Amino acid sequence: MDILYPMFGMIALSGLVVAMLAVSRLGPIIKFWGNLQFAQHSEDLRPQLPRQLRLITENYNHIFEQPTLFYATCAYIFMSGHSDAGQVSLAWGYVAARCLHSVIQVTVNNVTLRAAIFLIASVCLLAMIVREAMLFL
Repeated sequence: MDILYPMFGMIALSGLVVAMLAVSRLGPIIKFWGNLQFAQHSEDLRPQLPRQLRLITENYNHIFEQPTLFYATCAYIFMSGHSDAGQVSLAWGYVAARCLHSVIQVTVNNVTLRAAIFLIASVCLLAMIVREAMLFL
């Protein structure tokens, strides 16, 4: 059951980013209510957004990319009964790195720092997968 806690941590982070996106878009939606047709394609709308709103939008997109593999990995570990302290620690490491990645992206957006944090998260995730694969040997 312990592996589900970091999984929920990632779900909570995703929910927070969804809320930030909704709140950040509320002003423009109200402002252009009844005349939103110009925003029917995100690639047309995104360049018109202020920098801060673009950063939130980009983080929203990122939070639904690699983390889907994290969810599947956690679900697999839980269902196979292979959850142990190592897997849980790696999962929490992944969540912590993704939280830090989000904070960096929606604030200073230092891409070098963000890439380093992304690498740490990726190593945690890959280590979880490799640890599971090793059980087949």
